[in-house]
Amino acid sequence: MGLVVGDQAPEFTLKQKTGEGLVDVSLGSYLGEKHVVVLFFPLAYTDICRDEMCSVSEGISAYEALDAQVLGISVDSPFSQEAWAKSNDISIPLLSDFNKEVSANYGAQFEDLLGFKGVAKRSAFVIDKEGIVRFVSVSDDPTVLPDFVAIKNCLESLD
Repeated sequence: MGLVVGDQAPEFTLKQKTGEGLVDVSLGSYLGEKHVVVLFFPLAYTDICRDEMCSVSEGISAYEALDAQVLGISVDSPFSQEAWAKSNDISIPLLSDFNKEVSANYGAQFEDLLGFKGVAKRSAFVIDKEGIVRFVSVSDDPTVLPDFVAIKNCLESLD
């Protein structure tokens, strides 16, 4: 069963590959200071995922103005994510749910997508500074992007 508005967001710590190597990124490190937009995406190196992450990266100042940190999460390895981000100028942190635990905890995981087990569903969660889920969008259709206007409207209502 997935998360609903009003739930406490499950804590997570995932790996991100940066120029300094592998680093741990935790949801809790932002709580109390920033709202967090968690964007699960199915797989790196796909057109729709690239378009989504590039669009969010290009418009990151709008999220920053709303006191929000955006995190992209997929089940790809952190090494693949880093290469993909560099080749596409994706600036938001991409976190690896390689063990497929976080997407499952958030109710954002396909049982089977094109023969792949445990791929993240295209999803968006807005988590406020206290760790409460304020917006949920989980799509069973990997081609359907979240409503980014609704996400920004949610963030505006939190301040």
